[in-house]
Amino acid sequence: MARENVILIHWHDLGRHLTCYGADGVESPTLDQLAADGIRFADAHSTAPLCSPARGSLFTGRYPHRNGLVGLAHHGFEYFSDVRTLPSLLSDAGYRSALFGMQHESADPQRLGFDSVDVSDSRCDYVVEQSRDWLRRHAGEDRPFFLTAGFFETHRPYPADEYKPSDTSGIAVPGFLPDTDDVRDDLAGLHGSITKADAAVGRLLDTVAELGLDSSTWIVFITDHGLAFPRAKSTLYAEGTGVALIVRPPTRRGIEPQVYDDLFSGVDLTPTLLDLLGVEIPDDVDGDSHASALVEPPTSRPAGDPAAAVRTRVFTEKTYHDAFDPIRAVRTKDFSYIENLAARPALLLPLDIADSLSARSLDSEAIQQDRPRVELYDLRSDPYERNNVAEDPSYAEVRAAFAATLAAWRAETGDELPDEATGTAIAQRFMDAFHAKAAQVEPREEALPSRRPQGSRRELAGDITSGTR
Repeated sequence: MARENVILIHWHDLGRHLTCYGADGVESPTLDQLAADGIRFADAHSTAPLCSPARGSLFTGRYPHRNGLVGLAHHGFEYFSDVRTLPSLLSDAGYRSALFGMQHESADPQRLGFDSVDVSDSRCDYVVEQSRDWLRRHAGEDRPFFLTAGFFETHRPYPADEYKPSDTSGIAVPGFLPDTDDVRDDLAGLHGSITKADAAVGRLLDTVAELGLDSSTWIVFITDHGLAFPRAKSTLYAEGTGVALIVRPPTRRGIEPQVYDDLFSGVDLTPTLLDLLGVEIPDDVDGDSHASALVEPPTSRPAGDPAAAVRTRVFTEKTYHDAFDPIRAVRTKDFSYIENLAARPALLLPLDIADSLSARSLDSEAIQQDRPRVELYDLRSDPYERNNVAEDPSYAEVRAAFAATLAAWRAETGDELPDEATGTAIAQRFMDAFHAKAAQVEPREEALPSRRPQGSRRELAGDITSGTR
């Protein structure tokens, strides 16, 4: 059988906020149909709740502290020199690779391992137009391909002239947010962004069908981390790390649509794709391959049997965002265990959320309270992780077991943190640089580089187009 292709579509800041994941009031017919036709991962998690660290794990199969991206690329964090990326591994196996649109893993996109790169604009309309043209040029070649389409959407901001806001009366506010007018208005902008990006995916999939690629191409849709709303992005709660992941197999595989309920980590994406494509998985990859579980009939695996699951726990981490905020966590189907490794407020909002409409609805006193050193949540009765039972004597054995598990993982993976003074000084340097630049931006320019869709404005080596087209 000829080598299969992969089209990887990734969005920003979406979490699982799609109709096929239970979100009400969202118009996402393309992705809902993709889920109905393929494999919807019900419990996938990023390794980190912010952009560069999460994306770095997707493309390397390594945890952030193992690949170097423990903070944002435009703050100066980079891959370690020995890190191999998914596109470079596939290139070695004979694949043609291309990236259009969003990347947030390196100050130099040419280091990412793609044969060709166009990061000049990451808005969905441009990305899909370029991706469709590329497919029409290369689909007939004998060489298999790996095409990555990275959308700026659904990152903030949501300007109404680009994304028509949805009707607030039809919005069901997620349970982790307060139901206020400000939150509803904020969600209306997000929903408009989702609708536009979903339609763009539809146009790309139409071209896949038009070119007869459905039979030979894996379609993979994923987002980097949770919604850019309070108590989601930049936290290690489920709303911060939970991601939408939908995989549609090549039709010639004859794989039946299914809901894949096992836990899945961002570090698992690279080994799983390599395994599905018959490419050797490097020894230094941290993740596990789920390939066998995906290609075998769902009825052959006992439902709900932990012994049959590829993984029974996921590890997540945060070190730097706009501040030094070291947190580590381990999650299973039943529990979420979090260790806050520095004294911080209960909720430390990143800049793009702090100036949002939703932030107005927060109880300022509550979010400034001291964060507990340890958090433990019984997900069976508390899915939104509100009732911390870490100090409850009836959970003492559970807490001790999770503490030991997390400590062992940190030791095995070489997870070492700077001390408080050093970590804070590092964060202060990149925030000082940001504030100095922000004071000089154009009047209508977004101060935050992450909120700019044009490559030339994102402080990631500018407007770059390279390689064969």
